Amino acid sequence: MSHLAKAAMSSSPARHADMAPHHRRLISNWLFVLCFMLLGMIAIGGITRLTGSGLSIMDWQPVSGFIPPLSHAEWERLFALYQTIPQYHLQHEGFGLEGFQKIFWAEWIHRFWGRLMGLVLIVPLIWFTIRGMITRGLALRLFLFFILGGLQGAIGWFMVASGFRPDSTAVEPVRLVLHLSAALILYSAVLWTAFSIRWPEPQPSVASAGARLTKKLVWLGTALICLTIIAGGFTAGTHAGFVYNTFPLMDGHLVPTDYANLTPLWLNWVANKAAVQFDHRLLATLTALTIGGILLVGLKNFAPGSRAHSALMALGWAVAIQYALGVTTLLLVVPVWAGTVHQTFAAVLLGVMLYVLHGLRGASAR
Repeated sequence: MSHLAKAAMSSSPARHADMAPHHRRLISNWLFVLCFMLLGMIAIGGITRLTGSGLSIMDWQPVSGFIPPLSHAEWERLFALYQTIPQYHLQHEGFGLEGFQKIFWAEWIHRFWGRLMGLVLIVPLIWFTIRGMITRGLALRLFLFFILGGLQGAIGWFMVASGFRPDSTAVEPVRLVLHLSAALILYSAVLWTAFSIRWPEPQPSVASAGARLTKKLVWLGTALICLTIIAGGFTAGTHAGFVYNTFPLMDGHLVPTDYANLTPLWLNWVANKAAVQFDHRLLATLTALTIGGILLVGLKNFAPGSRAHSALMALGWAVAIQYALGVTTLLLVVPVWAGTVHQTFAAVLLGVMLYVLHGLRGASAR
């Protein structure tokens, strides 16, 4: 996990415990709202990608972009810009202004939602700081999140700009993965901060070898979820989900015959559709099996009704739903609704895993 996420996870629970209980509830609820908005952002991003809408806005206007086109002349200007890029000529030539408007609105909503999240973060942050409801350290951390949110917008434009290359109809997969990863890092950092404010004190320590093993497996599961999401980003970026639409075999083989067609070998992992999809399947299966191990060990060591036990139960349901969504998306050849839900629920699964990890802070072996 990134240094940012680790920094967010190392926030002092003692300082949060010193906050008034009603202030902790208010501020944690605000941060949970931001996390839900981030999930919405991930979902909208999936829609823009799957509908080919992401390249419809040719300029980046961080402030004035809040306002959509208000005149026919402005629509014509934007459409004329879009007609200059390869995607129009290779995919959408002749679809007219009305067709352009359909893809434009998806991308505009995606960018508008990002700007709206910035306001939902910075305006209450200023108010809470002035009122002395949060510590200076927490205020600085949350302001850093605001800065990183703005940086995420710049990364998004860096991604979009890669789609303007000659003979290109989509963004570069590496930049897509960078954009998605940055969003998930920010989401994880905000969510962990919200957990730490709502539950500043760890539960009573569970002194057992099983508890220690559970924590180790949870860390492993967290790493596997992150790797699976990255592999999913390359699957989306290379459109690898539109081939080998059978499960569990790929064209009758467990490992596709053209897995290592490219040289050097590592290039297959980011550019070969067969290898990219297989890696995503493999990592998803390893993640599901690891979480199965977490449940087998963890549920024996934490009493029913405890936060750790409840978190583990939620994790089991979450991974089952996500795995089923992945298989469904593949078999249906990536319809927009399935691809969007699968992408979004990956972030939900990561959030549940972080909730488990946070609930196990007091678990140790003595």
